[in-house]
Amino acid sequence: MSETPDLLPPVRASRWSDRQSRDALQAIAEGVAEVAGFDLVGISAVRDDGYLQTLVIVGPEDARRRLIDSLAPVAPLIEQLEQADDWGALKFVPHDRMILDIDTWGWTSDAPRDHLPAGAWHPDDMLVAPLEAADGTFLGIIGIELPRDGMVPGPTQRQTLDLTARQACRAVITTLERERLAEQVRLAGAAADIVRLAVGTRSANEVLAECGPAITQGFRAASLWVQRLGPDRRCDGPLFVDGGPTVRLPSGVGALVAAHAPRAWERQCVAVIAPERPVPGVLGGEQHAEVIAFLASLDIESLLFIPVGAGRECFGVLGLTRAPGGAEWSEEEAAAALAIGRDLGRAVSNARVLEREHQLLDELRDIADYKGRLVATVSHELKNPLSAILGYAEILAGEPGLSDAARACVAAIERGGGRLARVVDDLLLLHEPADADAMSTSQPVDLGQAVAEVVELNGPVARGRRLTLRADLPAVPVLALADPRDVDHVVTNLVGNALKYTPEGGTIAVTVERDGDEAVLRCTDDGIGIAEEEQAHLFEEFFRSTDPAAVAQPGTGLGLAIVRRVVERHGGRIEVDSALGRGSTFRVFLPAG
Repeated sequence: MSETPDLLPPVRASRWSDRQSRDALQAIAEGVAEVAGFDLVGISAVRDDGYLQTLVIVGPEDARRRLIDSLAPVAPLIEQLEQADDWGALKFVPHDRMILDIDTWGWTSDAPRDHLPAGAWHPDDMLVAPLEAADGTFLGIIGIELPRDGMVPGPTQRQTLDLTARQACRAVITTLERERLAEQVRLAGAAADIVRLAVGTRSANEVLAECGPAITQGFRAASLWVQRLGPDRRCDGPLFVDGGPTVRLPSGVGALVAAHAPRAWERQCVAVIAPERPVPGVLGGEQHAEVIAFLASLDIESLLFIPVGAGRECFGVLGLTRAPGGAEWSEEEAAAALAIGRDLGRAVSNARVLEREHQLLDELRDIADYKGRLVATVSHELKNPLSAILGYAEILAGEPGLSDAARACVAAIERGGGRLARVVDDLLLLHEPADADAMSTSQPVDLGQAVAEVVELNGPVARGRRLTLRADLPAVPVLALADPRDVDHVVTNLVGNALKYTPEGGTIAVTVERDGDEAVLRCTDDGIGIAEEEQAHLFEEFFRSTDPAAVAQPGTGLGLAIVRRVVERHGGRIEVDSALGRGSTFRVFLPAG
């Protein structure tokens, strides 16, 4: 937003948008505090506007209240780090070299500052791990304070701290990148929805009515305002509002729209109207005060002002609002909003938006097709050499003259190769063509027999982990219309998943029954369970729970995605009923045979 003069740096902080990302950072900070032996750990990231925002804090409550979501300029910190001692991934600044203003930069404990023993930690000492992108861009810091032993880390402890900091930095950078990409995906999705919804509309009113909810949701705005301009560049017709009460424009806001919209379109920029922002050049002080008072009366703190037009003509403006305490408008949002203003302008002006829609959808389809072809090609290319490796390993294993050490190496090759072969098979199954059901051989399959075979096969595994694994089967066979191999995949994955996430002493029960025109397979366990907020993502490819107990188990995140893909390919569905710490029940419904 540095290239748009009306968008100046903020003077307040706001909540980070992605709760999952912030939870991940919180877990990282807690891990650093525990391993490093410090009582205060914070993670801060550089925002689009160049300010450093503290995202998570682990430590004393007064420190958390003081630091969380606080803002500070980046330049003084970088200057301070130039005077720091280099501890590898960490930078240490002794208190006697501290030049930062503590009132701006953070919190300090009330521990004694005078007559400290040699090597003791001073409350004004600073220890941070800078976060840098691959190209050297400064992304933020991990701050570490309050050593539990009260001493500045010595050489041995620094080695442990360096390793911990490097691992934590990689995890934080990955999380920040995921947040950035998530925002891009969200805004790109909003843009795609808007283009899609505009197809087939015949008037400006229809375009606005169709696209309004998508814009509001995509930008996480409280409401969307749209005002058209007439040929005389005055407000034309009523104000369209989506997501809020009916609004009657006072004279100050009408003047803002009529005077600023053509200029903003010509300059291709957006503007923010908010109490802490300077007055836009086209408004006088009284008009600006009237606009701010008007927004406050509607419980609105900020308004993102976006021109809409095509070519050299400005058709009107979009106004996206946020309530007090809402997030700052980011650079990505500003750029996306300006693009949407252009898209809507084209949708209103002529049919060129239709061509853009088809082009965008074709590109998205090509990307999806390319992804499927790429995964299938790579998987096939891996399968042949893997078969050769496993074949020769089997031959080697049968050689009587092998030493114990060589035989252990061959066994490791077989285990690793077998695991990789299973991943390859999973990827091939997951990315079969969408019309694969037409090629599969569907026939009546005895679900009870399939369950019994899988339970018997996994019996030794269950007994080895002191688990009770049982199949509760009816006396009359329950038939499902499906491919026998696909049924085996479904049962195997569900039982394997239950075995993995059920602790010792637990119970896993698999049942089948006929319910009307459907055959129902149920797998119930009393394991660690799944958090409610994660259940919506449970069947996505490569999704892994953030629950530490689940993260501790190895896996690719493909098993349940495969189950859903196979079940849906046969016209069925899958449901889950779970709660964290109380186990899970998966129900698969297939057409009865």
